[in-house]
Amino acid sequence: MKKIKVGIVNYLNTRPLLYGIEHSPIMSSIEPVPDYPANIARMLLDDTIDIGLVPIAVIPKMKEYYLNTGFCIGCNGPVSSVCIFSEVPIGEAKEVLLDYQSRTSVALAKVLLRDHWKVSPRLLDTKTDYRSQIRGTTAGLVIGDRALEQRKVSPYIYDLGEAWKAYTGLPFVFAAWVSNKPLRPDFVQAFDEANREGLRHIEEVVAANPYPIFDLHEYYTRYISYELDGEKRKGLEKFLGLISTSVFT
Repeated sequence: MKKIKVGIVNYLNTRPLLYGIEHSPIMSSIEPVPDYPANIARMLLDDTIDIGLVPIAVIPKMKEYYLNTGFCIGCNGPVSSVCIFSEVPIGEAKEVLLDYQSRTSVALAKVLLRDHWKVSPRLLDTKTDYRSQIRGTTAGLVIGDRALEQRKVSPYIYDLGEAWKAYTGLPFVFAAWVSNKPLRPDFVQAFDEANREGLRHIEEVVAANPYPIFDLHEYYTRYISYELDGEKRKGLEKFLGLISTSVFT
């Protein structure tokens, strides 16, 4: 039987889900394709993978999409690893460098800058590591493991999960398992169970990923929220509604 191509992201925040997949019989049915989120989204659009853990901002660009599993990369308040960093208050930033690795985080930053913080700095796209340029009145959106590192550097930290919660009262979904075609129900069920099993082994994941920069147990249990529940789906729909008729993506 042809293996299902699965786009995976090797960030610290995905490790619990990947742990479950890697320790599940589902591994014999899939071909993992690792990359960073924006490239996984591009591959899904190009139909070079079947399913991926993709930034949800890609959804409006898809001809058809299917949310698979009850799990995601989300938060219900501060997320810690998706932030705008600056040496000055956000109202004094003249430009913001945008992370090239995630469509959703960029779109969310644009929404919050305009509608929550009500500021309009110049927005600059990036293609390589730009963190050394975050100085003076130049701020930067940084995501993932690099954001946890940047927390040790920048005096002003604007957490996008926390800001979204303050703005809407809803949790946020950064990425979800999205396919561009219907997948076999037995595969989806097994894949869902593999994700669930990973969350039962948080201690093992923490032990396997020594990370002195940030407390990973806190990160996995307090900041990242993995269940794609009803409230998160409301937050997802709210966000998609905001970006579907705008230039945010």
